[in-house]
Parts: sequence; C-alpha cells; structure tokens
Amino acid sequence: MTIRFDNSYARLPDTFYARQAPVPVAQPEVVALNRPLARELGIDPEALTAGMLAGNEVPEGAEPLAQLYAGHQFGNFVPQLGDGRAILLGEVLDTNGNRRDIQLKGSGRTPFSRGGDGRAWLGPVLREYVVSEAMHALGIPTTRALAAVTTGEDVYRETVLPGAVLTRVAASHLRVGTFQVFASRGQTDALRDLTAHAIARHAPDAQGPLDLLSAVVDRQARLIADWMSVGFIHGVMNTDNMAISGETIDYGPCAFMDAYHPNTVFSSIDQMGRYAYQNQPNMAVWNLAQLASALLPLIDDDQDAAIEAAEDRLHAFPDIFGDAWIAKFRAKIGLTTEEAGDGALVQGLLSRMAASGADFTNTFRALATGDASAHFTEDGAWESWAPEWRARLERQGSDGRDTMLTANPAIIPRNHRIEEAIQAGVSGDFGPFHKLNEVLAKPFTESPETEDFATPPRPEERVMRTFCGT
Repeated sequence: MTIRFDNSYARLPDTFYARQAPVPVAQPEVVALNRPLARELGIDPEALTAGMLAGNEVPEGAEPLAQLYAGHQFGNFVPQLGDGRAILLGEVLDTNGNRRDIQLKGSGRTPFSRGGDGRAWLGPVLREYVVSEAMHALGIPTTRALAAVTTGEDVYRETVLPGAVLTRVAASHLRVGTFQVFASRGQTDALRDLTAHAIARHAPDAQGPLDLLSAVVDRQARLIADWMSVGFIHGVMNTDNMAISGETIDYGPCAFMDAYHPNTVFSSIDQMGRYAYQNQPNMAVWNLAQLASALLPLIDDDQDAAIEAAEDRLHAFPDIFGDAWIAKFRAKIGLTTEEAGDGALVQGLLSRMAASGADFTNTFRALATGDASAHFTEDGAWESWAPEWRARLERQGSDGRDTMLTANPAIIPRNHRIEEAIQAGVSGDFGPFHKLNEVLAKPFTESPETEDFATPPRPEERVMRTFCGT
C-alpha cells in the first residue's frame, strides 16, 4: 500500500501537536468506502484495508498526531481542547495538486481527550458520512468522508452502542481555535509559525496576517450563505468548529430544516438558540472576531492600530455575505437579473413560509413545478405574494424555471431518513444507509424511485433534537 504523504503540519514544532498512533480496535469491518474520493487522492481504493481505515495499520509515510487547539464553546473560552478522539495520519497532494489531510475520527484516546474514551459510536459516523457527502453533492465546501468502519467494540454513552471510525478528508484541520490557543498563551513565535503555515496553505497571495484574515472572512461569508440557501443548521458553531479553509467541518448536531422557521434549532445542547438558523451569519462574525483578536500581536505592535486594521477587514463580512445570500436566493426564485426590491421579495416569501410552516426545500422546488401554492396554509399567503413574483419574472423576460431547478435541490439529507439509516445500521442493516447515499449523490434529480426521499416526515417521524455523539 502506497500513499504519497507530504506532512507539512508534522514539520511544525512539537508544541502544535502530540505525536500519537491510533489505538487498534478488535474487529474492523468496512461499512462504506468512497472509491472516487480515494482515486482523487491518488490512492488505490482496493488497497485500503479495514485495518488501515480503523487505525490498526499505519501506512508507510504517515506521521500520526493529535492537533492542539482551544476554542469558545457557546461563548465560553476553553483554553485547551485539541483532538480528543481524532488522529491526523498525514497529508497528500491529490490528483489536482491540492493538499488534503487524512484523519481518523474515533481512533482512541489522545493527550487531549480530557477523560473521554477517544471513540465514536456508529450513529455520528454514519451521520457525518451522509451529510458531508451530501453537502459536497450540493456544491457546498465541506470536509469529505473517505470511509466508515465498524470496530467490533462497544462504546458507552447513555447506553451501550457499537463503535466506529470515520476517515475524514479536509483541505486542513486548522481552526479559529488553533490560533486562539497560542494567542491565549502568549506564544507569539508559535502564532507566527502557524500564520505562515496557514498562508502558505490557504492564502498564498496574502502578504501577512491581515490578508489571511480577509481571506477567511470572505470564505466564511460565502459558506454561511450556502448553508442558508439549503436550510442547513450546523448546530455547534464554536470557534473550534470553524475551519479557516472555508469548509464545513464537524457534523455533530447538524440538521437540514423541514418546516421553515428562522429560529429553528435542533441541537440538544443549544438551549438558548445561540446557533439557530437565522443567527448563523452573526455567529460567524463573532467567531471571526475571535480570529482577528488572536492575530492582533502579529498585525501591529500598537494594539489600537492593530484593532482598527482588523476591524476594517471584519467589516467586509456583511457586504460579502449579503451579496452571496441575495445571489443564492435570487436564483432560488428564478431571477437572473438584479433589481433593488429583490431582497424584499425573497423576505416576503420567507415570512409567509414561516407563517405556514412550509417545507423549506419542497416549497422552493415547487416554484419551478407550478404547485407552490399547496405549501401555504395561511389564507391569502400565496396569493398576496405570487403576483409580484410573476411580474418580476416577466420584467426579466423569462420564467426562471431552469434557474430554479438548478438552484433548488429536490432531495436533502432529511433528519428522519438519517435516523432511519442509523437505527438500521445499529441493527446490522446498512441497506438504508447505502441507499440514502446513492440518492443524495444526485440531489437535483427527481424520479419515482426518489420520491419518498423528497417527502417531509410525518408528525410521528419528525426529529426535533440532534446530538453531538461525544
């Protein structure tokens, strides 16, 4: 087995990580292997064994380590977190010349486990595999799932559960919290080394920390607009879960909305709605402000001057996000030209959807198929909005149907379908999991075979709370 590793992070000083081999498991078995992704990484998928994907066998050239980082968790700063149940095997240059991390998640205790067992149970592994690959199919920047493997061992949470390991691929695992840990310790040299590493990897045209900050602001603004456009709620937007690459990372208590409401929360640990759907842009800015604060010692020796310069870069977020958001939602209602009132038109639709509890995905999709009115239960809700929309389409000279079909998926990873796949998997049946992945690989394609996957849950099927799994 040959993997062409080139481990740039492992060449940083050892203050950045703890060298740690994965802890072997009893009886690894492959549940899913993403063969196209393996080939994209320059890896022969047929040579990837269950033992390697579980951490029992460390491939030649790997330099396994657990990364150090800190983070604000629901607004509270935790000075040391780190990979408590994940091991970075190393980095490869893929067939497109892009540097990618290969990480095992659920691979055993590390020095950063803080008393945890370092393991993952099967449910969150299947959830992350499904949702991350669905996000990729939707064209949204994301970490990827290379494989899911059962371990043949039990994991103890509220009950006894089957263990599993996810092999995750990312542009990097650098987080806002990675910068925070060194800033909080006053380790300016380490912060400088990290910033140089991040610039080389993610912003090669950047001239310094301010340009890096701008690059991260831009990527995050566009990413959050992507999330909003498909009704995705991350659920735990802590600073240790924000990747500076601009990829969606750490699919814990995440979910896609069924019935639309801007205050929707699924995460069982988000009691106050900090990371509700509508709060995600503001929370992204809050996280980016923490990154800016961490970078201040590198921006200017005069703290006031450094703060002013950093704030100037942060203030770009609203315009970047606003432009990306309206571009996404214009397309969702079929608009190919721009008018000043388009934002109000979109908001008018969303407010009516909220009042009716209309399904987010299906209502937008139905605009193209001509049966959107059926999704509104409030008297006059559709009738009071549709004429203005039709007049707007007439002014642009097209019905916008092709644009809407391209912008609005027919199928998303609905919570009840994910739970169905998890429960079947726990019982040893991975058929629903594989079928769900197959359908989600083509989210804009409708057929009689996929109709059930586009159907919202019945009342008794609704999943109202999602869990992290740690």
